[in-house]
Amino acid sequence: MALMRRASASLPQLIGFANRSFKSFRFPGDSLDSSTPSTLSHGIHVFQCPDAVGIVAKLSDCIASRGGNILGADVFVPENKRVFYSRSEFIFDPVKWPREQMDEDFVKLSKMFNAMRSVVRVPALDSKYKIAVLASKQDHCLVDLLHGWQDGRLPLDITCVISNHDRGSNTHVIRFLERHGIPYHYLRTTKENKREGDILELVRNTHFLVLARYMQILSGNFLKSYGKDIINIHHGLLPSFKGGNPSKQAFDAGVKLIGATSHFVTEELDAGPIIEQMVERVSHRDNLQTFVQKSENLEKQCLAKAIKSYCELRVLPYEQNKTVVF
Repeated sequence: MALMRRASASLPQLIGFANRSFKSFRFPGDSLDSSTPSTLSHGIHVFQCPDAVGIVAKLSDCIASRGGNILGADVFVPENKRVFYSRSEFIFDPVKWPREQMDEDFVKLSKMFNAMRSVVRVPALDSKYKIAVLASKQDHCLVDLLHGWQDGRLPLDITCVISNHDRGSNTHVIRFLERHGIPYHYLRTTKENKREGDILELVRNTHFLVLARYMQILSGNFLKSYGKDIINIHHGLLPSFKGGNPSKQAFDAGVKLIGATSHFVTEELDAGPIIEQMVERVSHRDNLQTFVQKSENLEKQCLAKAIKSYCELRVLPYEQNKTVVF
């Protein structure tokens, strides 16, 4: 049982839904007070263990005993499940509570409560997460992620972009990538050869993958070989309208709400645990083109929100195929 992992550049796996295990992360966000004195650092800790009396008290004491101060805490105990989930944000003095000592303290706490999961993250001290983005022909999600990374809204580093679509050298995406030194790998795929071996080689040193409208199905062998989490955006409100062309499916069904869903990739198509969903109202006045336009806007927002939540240690596993998102 992995009691405690430090979320660092050496972390082999974040959440692991492809293999039905789970971890997650956080960087400084709006919930943290920007007026905090510069001598203090922000920390985030997530915890999952069998429910018991005194967990919150011990968590608080672990932080307070080292001079830390809790800024916010979320706790969830599912009814009749006897499982405890928590996420805490705190500030501390790195001189009084060195990073290595923090790891040791939370390991002790993990052992005390027989924890299934205990992850601590100090964004100012720990390195950013490395991801690769896979995309096909459509650019809207990819472009939004690139600009989110450029603006600092997404706390990660993009190691490369991989696509089965050959973009011209004078396109916006290629110019952006060249300007920022991000490699672009065109891998021509066929029905018989999805180039999964080549993809695995390119993403070897990443912490997780993002499918930004990558229109190829990754095999179970790929998921097992990669062994880390993959976040996908589906242009439909799952579990409705799975598979291809969900906007057309929704339009033909005469729905009054359309949506987008960010979820983890598993072997079953469009059936992985859901991280985020967004919806927008449509009416009989909409045509297929406006359906698609509204859907694309939702997709960009939904995918970015899911990635940010994932990086902020807000996502935890719940039962077989669900998530807790603090």
